[in-house]
Amino acid sequence: MSAAKSRWADDDPEADALIAQRKREKEEKRRAKAEKQRQQEEASKATAEAQTRNGDSGPPKKRRRLSNDPDAPDAAEEAKSEEQKKVSSLLRFPVAEWGPCRHVDNFERLNHIEEGSYGWVSRAKDINTGEVVALKRLKLESSPDGFPVTGLREIQTLMEARHPNVVYLREVVMGTKMDDVFLVMDFFEHDLKTLLDEMREPFLPSEIKTLLLQVVGGLEFLHSQWIMHRDLKTSNLLMNNRGEIKLADFGMARYYGDPPPNLTQLVVTLWYRSPELLLGATKYGTEIDMWSIGCIFGELLTKEPLLQGKNEVDQVSKIFALTGPPNSQIWPGFRSLPNAKSLRLPSSSAPSGGGLPLLPRSRFPYLTNAGLNLLSGLLALNPVSRPTAQECLAHPYFKEDPRPKPKEMFPTFPSKAGMERRRPRHTPVAPKRGQEAPQLDFAGVFGGAQGGDSGEAGAGFALRLG
Repeated sequence: MSAAKSRWADDDPEADALIAQRKREKEEKRRAKAEKQRQQEEASKATAEAQTRNGDSGPPKKRRRLSNDPDAPDAAEEAKSEEQKKVSSLLRFPVAEWGPCRHVDNFERLNHIEEGSYGWVSRAKDINTGEVVALKRLKLESSPDGFPVTGLREIQTLMEARHPNVVYLREVVMGTKMDDVFLVMDFFEHDLKTLLDEMREPFLPSEIKTLLLQVVGGLEFLHSQWIMHRDLKTSNLLMNNRGEIKLADFGMARYYGDPPPNLTQLVVTLWYRSPELLLGATKYGTEIDMWSIGCIFGELLTKEPLLQGKNEVDQVSKIFALTGPPNSQIWPGFRSLPNAKSLRLPSSSAPSGGGLPLLPRSRFPYLTNAGLNLLSGLLALNPVSRPTAQECLAHPYFKEDPRPKPKEMFPTFPSKAGMERRRPRHTPVAPKRGQEAPQLDFAGVFGGAQGGDSGEAGAGFALRLG
């Protein structure tokens, strides 16, 4: 019995024939797809059986197509093309991957070198490579609130300051306890202070130029990266037996800006501290590093620290004994510094003629006129009058005879760091972070009166003009 026909259906035989034809075509396509899929599965099984017989259990060359569309691309080929597109569109650079710090047990400590203001330094050997390195253990005991900011600044600046004349920080390693943090750096046989103490004669003028160019070159890079070292001295300059010298000990280094922010005045080891810091300046810039360079320059010439004050008052006395007293013409505005208000200048210290005053020739008899001009500029009382590191590198002193000696021709010296513990030197230590600056009275600098809280006498000198 035939099905009842709907009363809304049209009696159109052509439409019925068209619908029947479409149904047949769909049925034929469905059968063709099923047959093709069956053949592919049989082929895959045959390939797998052949691989099993040949002992090859590797993955099949193609993944089974999941789509029923015969014109769709293979899934494996599509994924491969997408990966190629990503690779071709991305720039890849070799960078270090994040990971845990290595343990300090990977290094064999050979001998202790010395203790600094912010850590203990030892000579060690990498067990894996056999390479000798310097291992610096940070002092964390004095920082109960967590990791000390001095250590963070040292790690940050050393990671950023990649320069041939800045010591290279290889990695940070940890000990068993959380407060055992070590910096692994390149090992150098000498520090400049120990070397000067052991030398019978000072460096030759050509050697001094080579050393200064390297130190100022590293400092110029730091200043270009907006970093102040703030503790430059000969004991923080490391040297090897190939004439290479590098800046080290960045515990007091920090970034600065323009205009400079308010900073602590108690920075830089006393003998290398600039007069504006001694007079209480809290806004300063890279000029304090250039003053330290001048002190290092004088120490290279004389083989002794240039200004060896017993305390802050005595240090100011020795500075003014070398440079002459300040006045409003050579150092405008120095009276506005906090500690300068108690400074009583001699009556004969009237403003003199313009120009940069030169240091006394008798203190540096073997220095050329160009060298004395450079040293006088670095040790200028007015911070604005000191040359920048870039200007210092272009100074005529380095272009006159004798020319800087090639590093390859430098003499070699026996290493104290590689044999025994260095002898303690009677030199002041760097200020500690958080230490308050003492209240100073400079009233007795130019006379025999007592000065400062310590009650020690100032240097005192008779000022002669003409």
